[in-house]
Amino acid sequence: MTLSRRQALGAAIAVPLAAQAARTSATTLSLPDKGNFAPTPIAYLDSASTHPISLGARAAMDAYVAARTLDPAAAALRPVDRAATIAKFARLVNADPDELCWVQSTTMGEQAVLRALGFPHRSGRIVTDTLHFYAGFPMYQELAKQGVDVAWVQARDGRIDMDDMAKAITPGTTLVSLSLVSTYNGFQHDLKAVCDLAHAAGALVYADIIHAAGAIPVDLHASSVDFAACATYKWLMGDFGLGFLYARRGVLDALPLADFGYYGFAAPGAPPGIGLSPPQTHVYPMDPPGNEPVSYAIRPGALGHFGTGTYAQAVVAAIDHGLDHIATLTVPAIQAHAQSLIAPLRDGLSAKGYRLITPPGTTTPLLTALLPDAKTRLADPLAKAQVRISLHDHHFRIAPSIFNDRADVDRLLAALPRA
Repeated sequence: MTLSRRQALGAAIAVPLAAQAARTSATTLSLPDKGNFAPTPIAYLDSASTHPISLGARAAMDAYVAARTLDPAAAALRPVDRAATIAKFARLVNADPDELCWVQSTTMGEQAVLRALGFPHRSGRIVTDTLHFYAGFPMYQELAKQGVDVAWVQARDGRIDMDDMAKAITPGTTLVSLSLVSTYNGFQHDLKAVCDLAHAAGALVYADIIHAAGAIPVDLHASSVDFAACATYKWLMGDFGLGFLYARRGVLDALPLADFGYYGFAAPGAPPGIGLSPPQTHVYPMDPPGNEPVSYAIRPGALGHFGTGTYAQAVVAAIDHGLDHIATLTVPAIQAHAQSLIAPLRDGLSAKGYRLITPPGTTTPLLTALLPDAKTRLADPLAKAQVRISLHDHHFRIAPSIFNDRADVDRLLAALPRA
């Protein structure tokens, strides 16, 4: 391909990228925020499963792909500063950047915490509850099969009662593991209260915050939670394959390394952070002499304990845009907008005879109702009405986001048969 043809190709890609970015930046960020998302005939009320990618995030990802294809149009574009993206998330959840590192998924973060604590090869009690992420239940059942003392706190009336939690957190408990916001029905723990209970018994606390970060106010420092993790394809408006793992400052000091990888080690004396300063080798021609194959230092903070191999770089671009988007709108405004749609949904579902299992007073953007054979009974009428919610065997979940409006709510309610 000639240089002129390559330049023409670059220009052809640059124009739509620039147009998308201009359209996104020119759109006033107010709620409902429809202008920053691609037009769709679907009333999409399933953001708790997968949040749509905004036009701005798509442009950012396209720019990354253009650079990876060596497109000349991308040469003038500044790459996303990954350290700055970590710092943006830190501000969102009130953490320090060095308390965070990248992780592939929420579950990978949770498993890294379990490994760091020595499970399943150590003795100790783990307390979890039945509103934790249900796909993680087998993990704790398998730990129990391998000899770990796993205690389950049962939900009552869609909640986890603090008295039940207090009874389960006995002396000798090592870890309390929970979802800050339940993926099942949107119940929200009082995280500070749980941490106070756990710490008084000598236990640490892990929180899955995938349904909290970006949707409701989160303050990790104020809660005193020890570990937290989330992926980014839900309320952070990123994509699959990347998220964040948090470890409270000082909590890792007493824990041995359990994960070993490229990003966790650096050259001796290298500055802290996520920049590349690889260990100094002593085995290749012209290497400095050394008694070991490599000289290295363990990076401080979460990165040194949990940083492993490469991660999804294109997703960083989407997350970075999503975090800016959230910061501009503000989390309280996002939460209030969701509640303005949850309220008529509650009324409408109750009027049609549905039994709601999201506790009254819940201020998260999830609303769940029981219905026998929900998937079978609702799939066709919702498809015909072009409405998308999360359908399960015997319940359905509705999750409005920043682009939804009252018309979406009304279309869903009109499409639902009486219970």
